[in-house]
Amino acid sequence: MRHIGALQAVVTAAEYDREPTAAELDAIDAEMPVITAEVELLDAQIAVLDRTPAELDMRRLRRTRRRVLVARRTLANRIAGQNAAGGAA
Repeated sequence: MRHIGALQAVVTAAEYDREPTAAELDAIDAEMPVITAEVELLDAQIAVLDRTPAELDMRRLRRTRRRVLVARRTLANRIAGQNAAGGAA
């Protein structure tokens, strides 16, 4: 029986084997309010998929859409503020 194995040891880890960097974790943390708001919107949309939405369902949908828009606006303003503060003189 022949042994099949790698001829050389792996020198560097593959791209998918590494942990996220601090910058990537910070970016995820900054986007977390948007992600959370979008998940809430998706939950509200799923709840009314198989039935006609009642007034309370429509309120929930409007409220969650507003939360998504506010979270996106806040993130965009934060990013624009960081870019303006670090811009060229």
